[in-house]
Amino acid sequence: MTTAEATTRPTVRTRPTVRTKARRPWTPGQIVLTLIGLAVSVVFVAPIAAALFTSLKSETEAAQIPPHWLPKVWTGQAWKALFETGNITNWFVNSLVVSVCVTSVVVLVSALAGYGFARTEFRGKAVLMGVVMAGLMISPAVLGVPLFTTVQQMGMVDTYWGMILPQCAPAAMVYILYKFFQGIPHELEEAAFIDGAGRWRVFFTIVLPLSRPSLAAVGIFTFISSWNNFLWPYMVTNNPDLMTMPNGIATVMNSYGIQWAQLMAGGLMAGLPLIIVFIFFQRQIVAGVAHTGLAGQ
Repeated sequence: MTTAEATTRPTVRTRPTVRTKARRPWTPGQIVLTLIGLAVSVVFVAPIAAALFTSLKSETEAAQIPPHWLPKVWTGQAWKALFETGNITNWFVNSLVVSVCVTSVVVLVSALAGYGFARTEFRGKAVLMGVVMAGLMISPAVLGVPLFTTVQQMGMVDTYWGMILPQCAPAAMVYILYKFFQGIPHELEEAAFIDGAGRWRVFFTIVLPLSRPSLAAVGIFTFISSWNNFLWPYMVTNNPDLMTMPNGIATVMNSYGIQWAQLMAGGLMAGLPLIIVFIFFQRQIVAGVAHTGLAGQ
């Protein structure tokens, strides 16, 4: 072979050998945990699947006893009737306005109160903290009558403010952020104080950015709780135009009784925003609970 032929001949590159690791067989513990996880998943998914299948039945078939899972005749009549007879758009907007306002106020109040308890010393702090903790032991249903009387005297019945303000007493959320703020190192704030920063600047530029996981968790929990709240909007609102999703869905009935297919369709619509919130913010929920020190409680 000549030198020219050797230089013009293409070089053949060999691919490096890739070593594949043998897949380890599952241990008995992994198998048991997987089966438990599947069983728990079925328990949570089964009601949603039952509601979906029921909403795709006719009203006559949905009311049959004993019930059956799959519809014999698939129909979307319940969804169509729900949009025609119910004011779904108005209910959704009302729930969104109330939930967003409640969440904004609760996050702000909880952050300020939690930081105040965690970082400042004042007379009566222990007593006031005890009052906040006592709020965790009182059921909201017990406070329904005095709250309604107060709202009525203030002229806020059948108003957005009447539905929003009584839900903005976040004892549990104050405690969550209080526990988180206690875990923030004091040295960070002391360094800012030495540089001339005031208390408010330290709070907004140092403490709040570090608290984003916990603030996100508090906001998500509050939004879900406010969205699902049925009792208080039902007590304080008589105007059909101010109904929230839970209250509006409860009116899905006629002279023959509850319309089960429409009720299931409305329930799925009411739960869809919460499912979306959990899917997109589940990492923040887990991180927020882990950072507050409540994971083991």
